[in-house]
Amino acid sequence: MRIGELAEATGVTPRALRHYEQAGLITSRRLANGYRDYPESAVARVRNLRLLLDFGLTLEDAEFFHGCLDGDLLAGPPSEAGLDVVRRRLDVLEQRITAQLAQRDRLRDALARFSPESGTTRRGSPRALEPEGAPRQPVRR
Repeated sequence: MRIGELAEATGVTPRALRHYEQAGLITSRRLANGYRDYPESAVARVRNLRLLLDFGLTLEDAEFFHGCLDGDLLAGPPSEAGLDVVRRRLDVLEQRITAQLAQRDRLRDALARFSPESGTTRRGSPRALEPEGAPRQPVRR
């Protein structure tokens, strides 16, 4: 099947398919006219790749699942290596979420301190939205 057919069958762009191929996650052979020809099994493989990416894994992470991308990815028992990849990715997400929540709280606090309703608005002050306890830098004019 040609790249356009594979793209249509999987809902993935031809550009993404070329990227997956460059990463070694799918393969094709070249026809005499130079077109890529993908095997029928590429449909399941690409759908499984998309599933992993939708879970928040990266193409690099998907390498650990290379041996089971052609079948029903969720039907078989998970490997310990695959579980480790998922655990590491989850840890990264938890760290990002924690950082984002802290940033949200700092913005919320700053807004509450300096909103018109609080009565402490310092309009025009370059330090109006600095978090409490932030190091003070001299303002250059």
